[in-house]
Amino acid sequence: MADSTGILQAAILIVDDKAANVALLAGMLRVAGYTNVHSTTDPNEVCGLHARNRYGLILLDLQMPGFDGFQVMEGLKEIDEDGHVPVLVITAQPGHKLRALEAGARDFLGKPFDQAELCARVRNLLEVRLLHLAARNHSKALQETVRELEVSREIIRLKTLAEKKKNQEESALAQETQESLLPHSLPQFENFRIHALSKPTSHVGGDFYDFLQLSPGEWTGVLADVSGKGMPAALLSSMVLGAISSELRSGTRLQEVLNRVNRLLCEKSLDSQFVTLFVFSLGTDGEGQFISAGHGPARLFRSATGTIESLHADAPVLGIFDAACFQHRAFQLRTGDILVVYSDGLTDAENLQGEMFGENRLREIIQREAPSGGQAVEGAFLREIGEFTQGVPQTDDITFLVVEKFT
Repeated sequence: MADSTGILQAAILIVDDKAANVALLAGMLRVAGYTNVHSTTDPNEVCGLHARNRYGLILLDLQMPGFDGFQVMEGLKEIDEDGHVPVLVITAQPGHKLRALEAGARDFLGKPFDQAELCARVRNLLEVRLLHLAARNHSKALQETVRELEVSREIIRLKTLAEKKKNQEESALAQETQESLLPHSLPQFENFRIHALSKPTSHVGGDFYDFLQLSPGEWTGVLADVSGKGMPAALLSSMVLGAISSELRSGTRLQEVLNRVNRLLCEKSLDSQFVTLFVFSLGTDGEGQFISAGHGPARLFRSATGTIESLHADAPVLGIFDAACFQHRAFQLRTGDILVVYSDGLTDAENLQGEMFGENRLREIIQREAPSGGQAVEGAFLREIGEFTQGVPQTDDITFLVVEKFT
């Protein structure tokens, strides 16, 4: 058996064209104790880097622009003449598994993946790699041990998955991942002012929001609540946000965006995972569309009448029914109107007595503060939630968007 020190010190290369994915994988490996982790977002560099550094393992994304993972593996075969290409393929396309293994990959991991499974497969492949090198340099007996380990590696790894999880490190990594999904600054859209906040709990939930300019005269916003906590929620949030952004940037309309994302979730996520969200688009004239997929109602304050309208859920949650069909509904913001979208972490926030903040308090704040503008609404939410909870740790993220049409 290879010693643990040698495994944790082995050189690892992460290859993915998306910097966020590289950061996530590198963070997971560092938490697991690996000390020699490298990365690149350029697949053209991989063969040169491996020729110089002889990595113990390469974590390779298959789908990259210009030079995909299969081409990378062909190049690696020319470097590792003994045919033992140290590659763990990571991809969201299960159909590529057989082709990847035939191309020389040592193992395959589908997206979204579990941290414990990733660490187990990495450790096992590094152990096999180190034994393989020892066998090549020293004796045929060790080569037979390697072959036996490769045949039985799944059984061996499953029996050793009893290692303690480092909850604190995982929580910090999950929170870092979740925060990276939020915009670094709020966008400026013609005729609108936007205020937003997401306050994660110590458990790290799956709330996120985002905005995207669709055209000079139209933009879109989304607030989503992903089921679960910790790293699984963060990974699912990352996948959902990436899919929504990609579809919107390609010009797909709202209802078809959700149709496609729902099918993706039904195919890729676990049975226990689902997503509720409120997505909307607005033109500079205030004409818009929205879809509420299993999400709580959004509140629309009408400046002209001082009344509050509710935009209720009109579609199922995402990730449960693969045949679900999502349809948008029209709405309009007039000058002075304010749209408030929020996750249930806001209304479900609890005080010392276990009482919930509730919908009534939220409506009272909107009714009282909205005539003074969106900034007043945001400030009142923050102040009154703080006074109500008095520092009591919450079990769900508190997230809200305030959109004000000012002209």
